[in-house]
Amino acid sequence: MGELSELELSKIIETSNNNITVTDENGIILRSHPEHWKIYGMEPGSYVGKSVYELEEEGLLAPSINAIVLKEKKFSRILQHTKTGRVVMSTGYPIFNQDGQLVRVISYSQDQTEIWKLQEEYEQLQRKLQGYQTEVEDLREKELDHSIVARSSEMQQVLKTIYHVAKTDATILLLGSSGVGKSTFARALHKKSDRHREPFIEVNCSTIPESLFESEIFGYEPGAFTGAHAKGKPGLIEQADGGTLFLDEVGELPLSMQAKLLKVIQEKKMMRVGGKKEKYIDFRLLTATNQPLETMVEEGKFRLDLFYRLNVVPIHIPSLHERKEDIPVLLQHYIQKSNEKYSQNKKLHSSTYEALIQYNWPGNIRELENLIERLVLVVEEPAIYPKHLPAAISGQTTQAEISRPLLIVQEMSEKKSLKETLEALEIQLIAKAYKECKTTYEMADYLGISQPSVMYKLKKYQQYL
Repeated sequence: MGELSELELSKIIETSNNNITVTDENGIILRSHPEHWKIYGMEPGSYVGKSVYELEEEGLLAPSINAIVLKEKKFSRILQHTKTGRVVMSTGYPIFNQDGQLVRVISYSQDQTEIWKLQEEYEQLQRKLQGYQTEVEDLREKELDHSIVARSSEMQQVLKTIYHVAKTDATILLLGSSGVGKSTFARALHKKSDRHREPFIEVNCSTIPESLFESEIFGYEPGAFTGAHAKGKPGLIEQADGGTLFLDEVGELPLSMQAKLLKVIQEKKMMRVGGKKEKYIDFRLLTATNQPLETMVEEGKFRLDLFYRLNVVPIHIPSLHERKEDIPVLLQHYIQKSNEKYSQNKKLHSSTYEALIQYNWPGNIRELENLIERLVLVVEEPAIYPKHLPAAISGQTTQAEISRPLLIVQEMSEKKSLKETLEALEIQLIAKAYKECKTTYEMADYLGISQPSVMYKLKKYQQYL
């Protein structure tokens, strides 16, 4: 078979999936894929006859792979950064004649911009996870139970269940609205378990991009994919070996990963991306979600078999508005915590307590903690008054509802009689108990007096209620 004709060569280059460019020994472009120059932000056209050195000087090629091969007379590969912000991988091959003289250079260019962006995202995620694991190490040294403050019967039951199952390896599913503190309870479970000296690895399933999820969870072997670390990397499951793996926002777990996670839970074995050998991993699994998993199962968004595996011991963490009894102690806890953190000595005025207790707290404990921390930082006065609160809180209850008992105290105190002042204070306490309690027996328990005494005082002060 004879040599390829010019027409055949040109057609091969034009129809190739690669961006091919051929230059002679002087760097003059002999042939080029017509779409080659688009990735450099240049108009598609014929650059045949132009010198790569000239294009390099103009900044259109930075640098030219053909020029590098001509100079070094050997195979070369470089990354080019175009004026339009794209990243191009260029590879050049020298062609020598029978006398050993370099007569041609063939180069291939591939747009790597998207892969490069994924690599940057991956590195950012790595930094974030590294920072988070450092935080986990700090938390591991603390007494995590101090972070749980509760006196309500609902929360006492939750704590009782947690302490009961903490010593076992049972899979726990923490349920509740966003901000109720599911992560804190997961750490408490780990702290009270026999695995407390081993790693506690937390994974927020909603923050890891689906494209990186598998490599982050299962890890990868060297060369498993473009951008992979040369030594490979253990996944988060592997890092939890001997300890606890906490999957937060498990309802966000991609369907493609659910089957693989189920296999790991069942067999306690896993394989890295690009690996060929399974590895046994000993870990205790905790999960959490604010989504209705049963509804997601019905809608085909969550695997039924995985749901059964996770729902071994479900623990519902009630929202803050369901346990208002805890709000005062939480307020005191976070005031003290923020004062210590920022070397302050701020206090909540009694009327501020009242407004905060009446608030519905849609963001739960996370909202309460953030608000108190912000108030301690920004309020310059030693006491925090209702005027310092956001309008959504201070304006939620009419002034008459909040201040009527206080106005009674103020009006009666002006009479300067100790007996009448104490009576006004009693009215305030009775009015508050009357508003918060459902029965006279609850009022008696709330006030620390007998039920007949409550009945007597209600009748006595009925005009003020």
